[in-house]
Amino acid sequence: MKLITFRHQGIQQSGVLSEDALTVTVVPGAQDLLPLIENWAEAAAQLAALSGPAIDVAEVELLAPIPLPRRNIFCVGRNYVEHAKEFANSGYDATASASAQPDYPVVFTKAPSTVIGTGADIDPHTGVTSELDYEAELGVILGKGGRGINKADALKHVWGYTIINDVTARDLQKNHKQWFLGKSLDTHAPMGPWAVTRDEVGDGPLDLLCTVNGETRQKATTADLIFDVPTIIETISAGITLQPGDIIATGTPVGVGIGFTPPRFLTTGDVVEISISKLGTLRNRIGEGR
Repeated sequence: MKLITFRHQGIQQSGVLSEDALTVTVVPGAQDLLPLIENWAEAAAQLAALSGPAIDVAEVELLAPIPLPRRNIFCVGRNYVEHAKEFANSGYDATASASAQPDYPVVFTKAPSTVIGTGADIDPHTGVTSELDYEAELGVILGKGGRGINKADALKHVWGYTIINDVTARDLQKNHKQWFLGKSLDTHAPMGPWAVTRDEVGDGPLDLLCTVNGETRQKATTADLIFDVPTIIETISAGITLQPGDIIATGTPVGVGIGFTPPRFLTTGDVVEISISKLGTLRNRIGEGR
């Protein structure tokens, strides 16, 4: 099942997307997906029987599936072998170790205010950063919380998936020798275009493609993750209680801007498109700034 959060005639709503992604049926009383995810056993039955007039998707403004997460987005860095190498060799990794490939998942977070939907402009924050980069990532949305989740049971806690662009201010990431500031500027987590339930996506590898102004920059499969989704969930939940609606960005493959010589940073007018099989295409433009 594909679900969206959207604005139509000034009202924020959630709905079930048609199979061809051309129309949406409104879910009564749901302004975003969080209450549905939290009560999915009941909501799934309600949505299966949902009827009502369909709205043309072209007439709505797509928002992020969860426009304002209740908590920071959990993120994993250096989680593809070739990207770990390009990051280590870029001169931007202030946390570099003897080995480019980490022994344990590298976990950081992004603030909830980073989230925007597909089609929304990314603020370049030109007064704060001059080295803006893109990172195409598979996003995992949890449906069942818990602490001390075993790897073998981890996928049972996954509600669904979406696409995330982990936009990064590389100069802040490097200069502050930690990643939170460089990852958490407002609008720097485009997410969407919708969320797809795990039963529809399945548990197999997904293909990922990222382009900038139509030029292919990243092309990979999630089979190449160093630490897979169950390992990530086991690691984070070892001492942190995860909650329904929590979001995890699983890492980006090789091909980011700092991997080029010289680096190819994003500037106003650039368009970043990220496609992941079964999840659609997330498209955002670098705006003029505020």
